[in-house]
Amino acid sequence: MFEAVITLCLGLSGAPCRDHLLPGAEAATQAECEAILTSDPRLQAIPEGPVAQGPARCQEVGATLDFTEVAPGVYAHRGAIDVPNAQNKGDVTNLGFVVGAQSVAVIDTGTARWMGEATWRAIRARTDLPVSHVILTHMHPDHVLGASLFADAGAEIVGHAALPRALSDRAPNYLESLERLIGAEAFLGTRAVAIDRSVEGGFEIDLGNRVLEIKAWPAAHTGTDVTVFDLTTGTLFTGDLVFHEHTPALDGRLLGWRAVLAEMAQMPVARIVPGHGGPVLDWPESVAPMARYLAVLEEDTRAAIESGQRLGEAVEEIARSEAPHWQLFDDYNPRNATVAFTELEWE
Repeated sequence: MFEAVITLCLGLSGAPCRDHLLPGAEAATQAECEAILTSDPRLQAIPEGPVAQGPARCQEVGATLDFTEVAPGVYAHRGAIDVPNAQNKGDVTNLGFVVGAQSVAVIDTGTARWMGEATWRAIRARTDLPVSHVILTHMHPDHVLGASLFADAGAEIVGHAALPRALSDRAPNYLESLERLIGAEAFLGTRAVAIDRSVEGGFEIDLGNRVLEIKAWPAAHTGTDVTVFDLTTGTLFTGDLVFHEHTPALDGRLLGWRAVLAEMAQMPVARIVPGHGGPVLDWPESVAPMARYLAVLEEDTRAAIESGQRLGEAVEEIARSEAPHWQLFDDYNPRNATVAFTELEWE
């Protein structure tokens, strides 16, 4: 198989460069790929910022992400349990896609455009159907910044009603910090995209004999959480409403998160794909460690407030008993304790 790419650089001679996938010209032969590329000028559009080094061209298909078929027509990729860095290039998030009879929906797109490209290739290895929708489960950059590839391909970008404002406020900082963490070359071509359809409450997407239920939740992990439920297989993509192995990260409301988990536990779900870990877990028993962690976080925070502890002292102790059960505990728990303390002291 062949695909169209263009080499983009951050500047002139000596600047970091990366081959940038141009979706839609995939073909069995180089000649067929070149014919598509020549006939569609949209494929050769160059994003603002990078400098093109030579014209677009066709070459053999590049690297894909590993996806596992966790249920018929439902695929999941497990990201590393790690913080984004130059070694993992930001591949620290679970991603997914669902194949219907008429089209494909993608759930989350990773930390940088290269992950969207590698997901596109994984989809194309399995089906020629168009990618009609991309659902972003929440605002965090490791879930949303690979979406530009799919926007370029014409997919509808779907997210929580609060997501456009959240991304507008945070995108500049996200882009700057992620480029620094994973490196300019791996991050090249990455940009935040506009949300085409905002979710308030919920709605359904029909992929052709396959319906996905998209539900927006009250403030929990963040203020922008949505889930994706495949009715055909009973598979629920939870985004970061559920963490596995990776220490949960609180960027919304602790009490709201506990309430949302309790409500989710009543859903008729066969399996879940969490935002981190897994990539597929039984339900609802798999949520028990997270529910315990959040309960301990609340209990310890209330005890610290009632005893008159200052925030700086409390964050070193709150939920410390949970440390043996989670990876990256010291990277995330202090912030969780700070957010919980700030929420509960003014309750």
